[in-house]
Amino acid sequence: MESGPAVFAGTAFALFGAALLWWTGARTLRRAPVAHGVNPVVSTALATVFGVLFLVLGVWCLTRI
Repeated sequence: MESGPAVFAGTAFALFGAALLWWTGARTLRRAPVAHGVNPVVSTALATVFGVLFLVLGVWCLTRI
């Protein structure tokens, strides 16, 4: 019963992290800005770091089941 929230949180974090990494990669390959109005290098780096962070957090949550 108590593993339900861990499964939900792990799935949500993992999906968001993977989607953020996919989005960042697609925008970078097309040489399009990841975020408008900010430095392209900083926005790409931050999006990559947070994408990996959320993906790792999701996997960690799923291993705690």
